[in-house]
Amino acid sequence: MSLSSLLAISPVDGRYRSKVECLAPFFSEYALIRYRVLVEIEYFIALAQEIGLGTPEGKLPCSEDDLRNIYRDFSESDAEKVKSIEAVTNHDVKAVEYFIKEKFDTLGLGGYKEFVHFGLTSQDINNTSQPLMLKEALEQVINPEIEAIIDYLKTLSTEWKEVPMLARTHGQPASPTILGKEIYVFVYRLKEQMKQLARIPHSAKFGGATGNMNAHKVAYPDVEWRRFAANFTRNHLGLELESVTTQISNYDNLAALFDAYKRLCVILIDLCRDIWQYISDGYFKQKVVKGEVGSSAMPHKVNPIDFENAEGNCGIAIAIFEHLSHKLPISRLQRDLTDSTVMRNMGLPVAHLLIALQSLKKGLGKLRLAPERLAQDLDLAWAVVAEGIQTVLRREGYPAPYEALKELTRGRDSITKESISAFVDTLNVSEAVKAELKNITPESYTGLRLDYTE
Repeated sequence: MSLSSLLAISPVDGRYRSKVECLAPFFSEYALIRYRVLVEIEYFIALAQEIGLGTPEGKLPCSEDDLRNIYRDFSESDAEKVKSIEAVTNHDVKAVEYFIKEKFDTLGLGGYKEFVHFGLTSQDINNTSQPLMLKEALEQVINPEIEAIIDYLKTLSTEWKEVPMLARTHGQPASPTILGKEIYVFVYRLKEQMKQLARIPHSAKFGGATGNMNAHKVAYPDVEWRRFAANFTRNHLGLELESVTTQISNYDNLAALFDAYKRLCVILIDLCRDIWQYISDGYFKQKVVKGEVGSSAMPHKVNPIDFENAEGNCGIAIAIFEHLSHKLPISRLQRDLTDSTVMRNMGLPVAHLLIALQSLKKGLGKLRLAPERLAQDLDLAWAVVAEGIQTVLRREGYPAPYEALKELTRGRDSITKESISAFVDTLNVSEAVKAELKNITPESYTGLRLDYTE
């Protein structure tokens, strides 16, 4: 089933298809069907072991590998077959069940077909397959991209660990800083969020029509079904069981996960805006790519489009993550269907985040430091040493030093190295202290250094 990118409604499947195609095995309709087949097969294998299906020796007519090959070898034509069954059943999960039963006939498992989807409701399949899809997409695609950004930022922060830079608070010149440290702020923030992210479990609901495993218990009353459900989700799927639910997942852990990625997007927007401003201020030049056009009217333009692209896509991701985390934990009584249609959009914010990460990585790779421009701004901002001077004077017991420096510098346009030096000469302090004060320059007054060896 081919779709021209020119005819796609969403830019994720149109303009940006090449950037996010790696997510298709996790979030496409084909992927959802395949993951449902996976869960059904793994459930059948676990169930067969638990209740002793097969010969008196407990063996089925085929191997577990034969069963698993149903989803390992699942093809696009298999997905089309499921969709053709769904056209009759008007039920997507039931169509998967019928598809697997047909496969069982070819494996000599015709007598075991009724143990496919045994005792389950659709959400036992959806609320295991969808978190599994998301988990594997995040672990295999998104998290490595985030870690790559962190690593590259750390490289830049180390490269620029001795580059002084004028800081700005409220947009005004402030106590100087180190460029590498300002980049490392984002390394630290992103790493902290990734630590928090790692503590959020990928959880699943698996408990029958209303969460009580009624059908399982009435059919096999002696089996410890809650233990079975916990072992099945953990050992076969790598998910943690939500042990008390209604018909559907509580979605609380999923909401926490979406909120965590939303925070990551917020941090990335903050980074994009800072880099954008540094480019605007001339602290960075951007590598010119041959053949690219910055403006249809102004030939000189080299726009920071990668950072703007990243910011825009992070914004869309935030909006969808926000809706998912707010909506999904809310359901009427034991279930309504609002979660079903919403969950089908789960891949959208992930796709926009991936586009943002790719744009950001591309943009960071184009940056070229302009040290002369940083030095120029520092040399024009001698007023910023006032903080250091008045603090040393406080140490020396000098009367009202803050007020004296305020009178000298606040709102003045002509603060220079010479005017600062002249002011110091008027102070009633020792020559040693005067020399100390004159050694405070915008380039040297940058505070503590970071340890980049962690």
